[in-house]
Amino acid sequence: MNPYTIVRILTTASLATLLFEIGLRLKAQQVWDAARDWRLLVRLLVANFVAVPALALGLIQCFGLDRDPAVGMLLLAAAPFAPVVPIFTKLARGDLAQAASLTMLFPVFSAFFTPPVCALGLRAVPGGGALRFSVLLILAVLLATITLPLVVGVGVNHVWPRLSRRLQRPIEVVGDAAGAISLLFVTAVEWHAILQTGWKPLLAMAMMGELTMILGYALGGPNPASRRVTAFGTSNRNIALAILVALGGLGGTAVLSAVVACGLLLIFLGLVHVAGWRVADALRGGSPCA
Repeated sequence: MNPYTIVRILTTASLATLLFEIGLRLKAQQVWDAARDWRLLVRLLVANFVAVPALALGLIQCFGLDRDPAVGMLLLAAAPFAPVVPIFTKLARGDLAQAASLTMLFPVFSAFFTPPVCALGLRAVPGGGALRFSVLLILAVLLATITLPLVVGVGVNHVWPRLSRRLQRPIEVVGDAAGAISLLFVTAVEWHAILQTGWKPLLAMAMMGELTMILGYALGGPNPASRRVTAFGTSNRNIALAILVALGGLGGTAVLSAVVACGLLLIFLGLVHVAGWRVADALRGGSPCA
């Protein structure tokens, strides 16, 4: 079997089981509650699907990046709220309930917004006009991989709550394992290409990660715990989603290795910020003050 077919299967399984497991833990009322702060949602949607891709394109132009690393950076810029956001939020003593709610909602938004944002962004990437992928096909894949499992999970929890509680832990283990195996496998497959990514794409991605962290923090409102959620959600991009889009129409390029290299860098930067906030909280007495 082609290794990229294996990556596609593992990535699809990881996203689908993750969203199904989230759905099993949610009631329809909780989904509604998460969407009630519509002003925050609108700010985050504009930031993550307009401002962050625009920032990525600006950094691509500023650093003069080659086509493939530029496209990899763009795909990540169009894929917000990685599944690690609740984990980072918990470690940084942020608002875990809000992190879980937003991490649940944003993959659904991504199913609709990520494909057109990527298609438009490719036109602005030097050499990107030669790359083609079907927006409708990617939309269908993301709806089947993200939206459908989430809706099914919420439905199971509503109709069979006992079954839902019994399924949560096994599905969580399967999803976490599939995600870890997928990332390790694609890293192994693309290892030599990752090593050739170069310093300019990584520096550009690091700058994007830090600037989007500041942007997300500013959007979170007056509550420091909430600000940490929006900061992590805006700066930590969804690697699995970006990989799925790359495999959906950009095969045969170095885009996939760029996505993995830049995505791993963002995870590292996220851990640095977790450590920084933990130290700051300890110095201030233990509660999130900034």
